[in-house]
Amino acid sequence: MLQAPYSSATASRTLIDSLIRFGLIALLSVFCFQIFKPFMNLLLWSVILAITMYPLQVRLRGKVFDGEGRTATLIIVLVIAVVMVPTYLLGIALIESVEHAMAIAKTGEFTIPPPPESVAGWPVIGQRVHDAWAMASTDAGGLIQKLGPQIKSASIGLLGAVGGVGVGLLVFVGALIIAGIIMAYGELGTRSAIQIASRLTGPERGPRITALCTATVRAVAQGVVGIAFIQMLLIGVAFIIKGVPGAGLLALAVLLLGIMQLPATLITVPVIVLVFAAEGASGTNVIFAIYVFIAGLSDNVLKPLLLGRGVDVPMPVILIGALGGMVTGGVIGLFIGPIVLAVGYQLFWQWVEDPPPRIEVETEPPRSVPDITGADITRG
Repeated sequence: MLQAPYSSATASRTLIDSLIRFGLIALLSVFCFQIFKPFMNLLLWSVILAITMYPLQVRLRGKVFDGEGRTATLIIVLVIAVVMVPTYLLGIALIESVEHAMAIAKTGEFTIPPPPESVAGWPVIGQRVHDAWAMASTDAGGLIQKLGPQIKSASIGLLGAVGGVGVGLLVFVGALIIAGIIMAYGELGTRSAIQIASRLTGPERGPRITALCTATVRAVAQGVVGIAFIQMLLIGVAFIIKGVPGAGLLALAVLLLGIMQLPATLITVPVIVLVFAAEGASGTNVIFAIYVFIAGLSDNVLKPLLLGRGVDVPMPVILIGALGGMVTGGVIGLFIGPIVLAVGYQLFWQWVEDPPPRIEVETEPPRSVPDITGADITRG
């Protein structure tokens, strides 16, 4: 039976059908993304937390509870308690401090001593600090009226920052709860991730890409958050022993600076200067300054040890991904950046090491044809 030839009209109709299908798929994808967008950061944090805490669930599995769900619930409850209890105590301390300061301001019992003459000798800002301090010691009300607009704007900014911290804390607790649900179905989630990666990159590369992404998230959690937590402990204990005012808040600031990949010396150096200005250069203060300064630089030693551990990618790639992701995407980019850069690095080197196969062209052997004179002539 003869088939009709493939005409141009049939080709045009097939092309139109393909474009319509592509357009409908693109439209559906856009609608799905718009619906998912408000929850994207929450779900990304949940996945990151679940990947980070899942090894702990594997260790506790069967030792406390038999079920995956109960073990995950225990871990999430403990983590929420660890986060909420210090936050509650810090909030109570801040509220009490503000109430105490307001009570002193109403009674007028607060007096500011005059500045020492050595303050005027500080480089760059010494004279300004001395004049403002002297005015505050003699006429605090006038100084407050003079700095009223700056104090108002700073207060509004501080209230906004406190509100942002509160919202971020609620989002973090919600992400922990969702992470517990993900951890309860950890094995199913692992198989699903491998299937998706295999569908995108092939059955051979899929498991490797999945393992790389998992190891990268855990390495960043250990190498960034873990190092920041270690620095907070090292510096915070020294502040508490020395009796630095607001030692808890300063330690929390060290933790936040470490997560944001900023040096802890932004906190430690001013504290050292204030301690020397208030108490002088005694032996205890010198030891305190040396210890705190070294503790503030400890991340330079800990990062090469922890940041790239367990990842089949060089540590500078992870570090650059963390810094670049932090700049472009905030704290969530701190984890997304290294994953994207590590996967891109692996795919690039796989492409380099797997060159395309060579195509060999077969050549016919030379054959001879008779000449009109009867002699054989060989043709190439």
